[in-house]
Amino acid sequence: MTPSDERIARERIERLDALARRAATAGHEDRARKYVRLARRLGERNRVALPRRFERFTCDACDAYLRPGRTARVRLRDGHVVVTCDCGTQARYPYDSPDEDCS
Repeated sequence: MTPSDERIARERIERLDALARRAATAGHEDRARKYVRLARRLGERNRVALPRRFERFTCDACDAYLRPGRTARVRLRDGHVVVTCDCGTQARYPYDSPDEDCS
């Protein structure tokens, strides 16, 4: 794959992320789920990693775009964040480490 192909794939994934976010905000969960599936397929086909924001706001089990308070429950635990989708799937992410320069 050429660098331009990778750039195009990343741009399309970012665009699908924005479309999924907008559809989920408008209450069109099925349309948002379709955009999430398309972005994942595009990333797999072109061997491009999905952005961290996209990974954290999508459910791996049902491909829903997660909206805290509407389609997902977010809880803070010792050293990690627990995100629970409406389908019951949980994802755990560590806290981001603070910059060492800040004192």
